[in-house]
Amino acid sequence: MSKRTVEFELATPGLDAQGRPARIPLGVAAGSAVAAASAEPELGGDHLLLNIGPQHPATHGVLRLVVELDGEVVVRCIPHVGYLHSGFEKLGEYRHYNQIIPLTDRTDYLSPMSNNVGLALAVEKLLGLEITERCKVLRVIACEMSRIISHLVWMGTTGIDIGAFTPFLWMFYERERIYNLQEAWTGARLTTSLTRVGGMMADVPDGFVEALRTFCKNFPKTLAEVDRVLTRNGIWCARTQGIGALTAEEAINYSLSGPMLRASGVPYDVRKDRPYLDYETYDFEVPVGEHGDVYDRYLVRFEELVQATRILEQALDRLPDGPLNVDDPKVILPPKSAAMTDMEAMIFHFKQVMEGVQAPVGEAYFPIENGKGELGYYFVSDGTAKPVRWRIRPPSFINLAALPKMAEGGLIADLIAINASVDIVMGEVDR
Repeated sequence: MSKRTVEFELATPGLDAQGRPARIPLGVAAGSAVAAASAEPELGGDHLLLNIGPQHPATHGVLRLVVELDGEVVVRCIPHVGYLHSGFEKLGEYRHYNQIIPLTDRTDYLSPMSNNVGLALAVEKLLGLEITERCKVLRVIACEMSRIISHLVWMGTTGIDIGAFTPFLWMFYERERIYNLQEAWTGARLTTSLTRVGGMMADVPDGFVEALRTFCKNFPKTLAEVDRVLTRNGIWCARTQGIGALTAEEAINYSLSGPMLRASGVPYDVRKDRPYLDYETYDFEVPVGEHGDVYDRYLVRFEELVQATRILEQALDRLPDGPLNVDDPKVILPPKSAAMTDMEAMIFHFKQVMEGVQAPVGEAYFPIENGKGELGYYFVSDGTAKPVRWRIRPPSFINLAALPKMAEGGLIADLIAINASVDIVMGEVDR
């Protein structure tokens, strides 16, 4: 029996005591650099410089990777960013706080509603504003819908990168169902601009709650199919187990967050450790990995889809009646009917549109747990309606910094899987 056949047989995992696929020993997996090094004698030759991107589907955006190769082994990997730079942070210094919200749609454009919520929470912290109970629950729904969209896109496109096409179709079908709900709520699929300082741009439409309940009921069936096809698949395990591994200490040193950090065994989740929107009152688990490799990042994101569905079901059950926005005409625009019939309401409407919501002098930082990790917004106010400084803590940019560490010493084929496992969106990286 040939060596290749033996490797493939060993790469088809059995099950451990918990019913999970048994880990493939490093060096036996078909994609490991150790196996490649042991199979071939030492060969002399010059190193090769290879450009991956900036126009390449496997870079998940306009990312350019300059890779130095010794045969098929990655010696150095240098990410080049900036091809999608839009100057969002500088633009925010010339806009009212509510006018910044459309900019957040275009950073991580797979989680626009979650981005909107994060910015509103940061400005409300600056203002010392407490939102209504209905607004809190609707924002939780928006954040968990965004988390599901983000993970579905990641799982589908990563499957394409590694060669699994069918799960991509299943994932994007479910994504389309969420987008239909998102469009019914906001009128847009990507550029939602959902929140306002002190509330929301609109309440959920008639039939939305029932449609979301139907999604939560049917979605686990699709996840079960994906689990059956991918989780114990020999090729999938061989291409992901033992690849791009980071220890807990390394993940912390690189300031990673989200699934990248939790896959390495660090149970940090902003929703649990720095709760907001009453997340501490919801019943959900934070999945944590053991090995910090591509496979564990898949498992963590897969389980987060399950937990996000649990949170959505609880949010729908507790969605209260009552006002959506705060009762403060200096923050929230008065109803149009009032602005057209009442002089005081018209004055408030005019002043807010022309002058904006004015924040007191000070600074505020507010983090949320986005699909890709800790997304934070930092504002410095001089007392006017426009921030002196606006800075974003983008999880994609910070997580990307660990790519050379994970890639160097592995195979060029593994680099594609490793880059996919980081789950970057270049609009958030370049800002």
